[in-house]
Amino acid sequence: MPDVFINYRTGDGDKTALTLDTALSHRFGDDRIYRASKSIPPGGAFPQALLSGVRRSGVLLAVIGPDWSGHPRLHEEDDWVRREILEAYECGIPVVPLLDGRRTERLRGADLPEELAWLADCQSLRLDHHHASADLARIGDALAELVPELRASDRAAARPDEGGTVRNAVGDVNGAANQARDITGDVGTVIKDSRGPVHTGRGDIHQHSPTISGDGVAYVAGNNHGGISNSFGGSRRREDEER
Repeated sequence: MPDVFINYRTGDGDKTALTLDTALSHRFGDDRIYRASKSIPPGGAFPQALLSGVRRSGVLLAVIGPDWSGHPRLHEEDDWVRREILEAYECGIPVVPLLDGRRTERLRGADLPEELAWLADCQSLRLDHHHASADLARIGDALAELVPELRASDRAAARPDEGGTVRNAVGDVNGAANQARDITGDVGTVIKDSRGPVHTGRGDIHQHSPTISGDGVAYVAGNNHGGISNSFGGSRRREDEER
């Protein structure tokens, strides 16, 4: 059963609706996100499928672009964007305006049809495509708080058996990569395709050289022409033993 119904206007909010669907489906599961062009099967009755999808959802996410409130179809009773929003409102389903882009301003009641004026008072979320990853994460967090069923299927939430372990995947990095905020529990490092010595623990590291220990040791590498003479004083260890 879908928990999030994505409401959008065809030809206006299609790309943003697809972005939301992809991110939220990956996080919560494909069957929990309703988007008309994906969720209505071939041959399905369009009007009944849309209204049924709204009634069965836990929240309606309305994609609002810069010119959304000025679209002439919004004032027509048979406009599906309008019908879906009103259906959610009449069924007591939360409606969350999703402001599409940084230029989109909050809705104003005076710009809306009288039947939708209440939408201007609803707390909104924003998707700035210049910061899509962070905004999509915040949108997912807000929806998980709003709909308990989403919270239970949240793949981004820490599981009890993980003990607070942090798991990150970092692609190609030229420079430093930092984990922000507080870290508790174990932190693991995976190293791939190393082309040099790597030290991840305690102790010495030796590369292309023997390990040498003891008193009076000399090591010569390369060609040697001539003799090598060393003179070492008495072994400090032996002197200590004789005392």
